[in-house]
Amino acid sequence: MLKAKILFMGPCESGKTVWANFLTKSSDIAKYNPTQEVRILEFENPYVTSNNKGTGYDSELWDCGGDPKFESCWPALMKNSYGVVIVFNADIPSHLKETEMWYSCFVQQQFLQDTQCLLTAHHKQGSGSDKANAALAPPLNKLKLVHSNLKDDRKRSGWSS
Repeated sequence: MLKAKILFMGPCESGKTVWANFLTKSSDIAKYNPTQEVRILEFENPYVTSNNKGTGYDSELWDCGGDPKFESCWPALMKNSYGVVIVFNADIPSHLKETEMWYSCFVQQQFLQDTQCLLTAHHKQGSGSDKANAALAPPLNKLKLVHSNLKDDRKRSGWSS
């Protein structure tokens, strides 16, 4: 079985924990509580095939705290990572600029390919701007961008690209 370590990175209050909980079917967090350093969530996906062999994969989603005070931990977080999901709150203008720093530190400096990075513009429920066009500067404009709005009720949760 394949194993992948995926980092969820980005500014504080961007929606990283919401995404990690959604993907791993973890319990929802009702009140905002900043992630301290890192939270590791594991899950197995037996339905993915590799080379036409139904082997599936195990994933570790590393929900990383967005506070710069944890910068001293970043080298340990990056070690053996397979990919990075950079999440930013599309409704906070400063997050877009911060996203460039996250990309530089966690993708470029680790020599990851752009195909190993997903950029997620998360829109909080009720923000009214589910698909606002973010003006992405190079090199972010080369990345796959997904707009998300994960609601409290999983059955109604949606995402779009």
